[in-house]
Parts: sequence; structure tokens; C-alpha cells
Amino acid sequence: MANDLERISDFVGALRGATEEHPFGPDVDVFKVGGKIFAILSPTVEPGAISLKCDPDRSLELRERYAAVTPGYHLNKRHWNTVVLDGSVVDDVLDDLITHSYELVVASLSAAQRALLVP
Repeated sequence: MANDLERISDFVGALRGATEEHPFGPDVDVFKVGGKIFAILSPTVEPGAISLKCDPDRSLELRERYAAVTPGYHLNKRHWNTVVLDGSVVDDVLDDLITHSYELVVASLSAAQRALLVP
């Protein structure tokens, strides 16, 4: 069973400071924090896909473990993965990967930008 695109979009969009933009057209949802991309959701591709930043060592492990996890499509393949949303990567793992991507980007922000994210 494929992952629920609406649930994924809601999860990504609910992260503190996350914004959604469409710089590549209406068929690609780009999520940013502090002006930097941390997730690219392609809901119109069947069965859907999401690209996420990832620690390079973890990326390799994920690619070995899941056929649905491949090097980032049109992205730096060392730091990005594309996850096909075919259900083979369960929601809990996918949520962890989304959070990991978000946290990597937040860590790269300036102290002033990070301070704006604190409630």
C-alpha cells in the first residue's frame, strides 16, 4: 500500500518554520526552513516520491536496505535521497527521514535563523 501523500505533506508542513513553495511548477511541493530546501514532494508521479537530505553514511545504509530509496533525483547524490512512496518504507521510518532532513538543514542555519524557530 502506498504512503498517504496528504499525511506526508501535512507532516512536513507542520515542522516548525517550514514553508511550502512551488518554484518548479504546481506539480512539485518544495518545503524549506530558513530559506533552505529540506524536502521535495512529487505527488503527481505514480506512486509519488519525496527527496530528502540525509547524512551520507546513512544514505548508503538506507539505499542498501530499501529498494525504494535511491540517490536524489537531479540532486547531490551524496547528500540527498529520493524515496518512492510505494509503502515499502513504512510511515514511522519515513517520518524519521523527514525529521532527519529537517534537522540537518536547521543545523546549517545561522544562530539568528535558528532562534527564530524557537517557540
